[in-house]
Amino acid sequence: MMNLYSGSVDPFSHRCRIVLYEKGMDFEVTDVDLLDKQADVARINPYGRVPVLVDRELVLFEPNIINEYIDERFPHPQLMPPDPILRARARQLLQTLENELFRHMRVLEEAQEEAPRDQARQTIRDQLVQLAPILNRQKYLFGEDYSMIDVAMAPLLWRLEHYGIALPAAASPIMKYAERLFSRQGFIDALSPAEKLMRK
Repeated sequence: MMNLYSGSVDPFSHRCRIVLYEKGMDFEVTDVDLLDKQADVARINPYGRVPVLVDRELVLFEPNIINEYIDERFPHPQLMPPDPILRARARQLLQTLENELFRHMRVLEEAQEEAPRDQARQTIRDQLVQLAPILNRQKYLFGEDYSMIDVAMAPLLWRLEHYGIALPAAASPIMKYAERLFSRQGFIDALSPAEKLMRK
C-alpha cells in the first residue's frame, strides 16, 4: 500500500492528498511534524522535506512527480490529458506556475523576515489577477475538465486568507473558480483538521 509522508499544513503535501482522494484508492498518510521532522523523512528524502511517497521500493519526493506517478498508475479519473501534446502543454503550464506563483508559497511558509513575505504576497496577488480572465472563458485553468493544474492551484487558493492575501475585485473569477475546487469531494476529504481551520 502506498504511504504518503505529509505535513498537515504543508500546501505541497496537500496537493498529493487531493490526488489520492480524487482517485479513491487505498493508501496511508503519515503526518510529519514540519518543526520536528521524523528521522524517516530525513532518511528517505535527501532534502528533508515532505511530501514523500513510498510505494514498496519506490520513493518519490517531488509533488508533481508523485502526482503524475499516481495518475499513471491509477488512471481513473485521469488528471493529466491522454494526448501527448496536451499532456506536454499541461506540464509546461504547471512548470510555469511553479516558477511564477507556487515558489512564492515557500517564502510565505519558511521566511522569517517580513520583507520577503510581503513581496511574495504581492507577487501571488498580481499573478492571480493575471490568471483571472482565463476563468471568464473556461471552467478550469486548462479547459473544461478538472486537471492536475487545478489540483496544484487548490491549496494556494485555500490558504489566501491564512497568508494574508486579499484579492481585488478584478480577481473575482478566481474566487468563483476556487469555490468550484473546494466543493469537490476529493478536496474536502483531503483537508487535514489543521487545514480546515485556515478559513473562516
